[in-house]
Amino acid sequence: MSLESYLPILLFILVGIAVGVGPMVLGKLIGPSRPDDEKLSPYECGFEAFENARMQFDVRYYLVAILFILFDLEIAFLFPWAVSLDSIGLFGFLSMMAFLAILVLGFIYEWMKGALDWE
Repeated sequence: MSLESYLPILLFILVGIAVGVGPMVLGKLIGPSRPDDEKLSPYECGFEAFENARMQFDVRYYLVAILFILFDLEIAFLFPWAVSLDSIGLFGFLSMMAFLAILVLGFIYEWMKGALDWE
């Protein structure tokens, strides 16, 4: 085997290292020395970061996130259905309407229970 046969593997490793380490190096070179107050705010996680790991937290944030994922996943079923609607016919259309009706009923139930209210 010649050294030329290893060139694609070497290039793959170098590109992988550049993609993995490059953003960290650029962040250290051109980024701020310390994060500002907006970056440290509890916007993303729902509670103050860098506190005691055993603190109590509000479960409603995670409930809303799980409900979002649940109702957002219906798009994964709607797209293939819309693409193949001509070939599946009336049965496929009625099946999807039943699926959407169940999702709407679940959404209304969660709304009436107050799971979507953020106090």
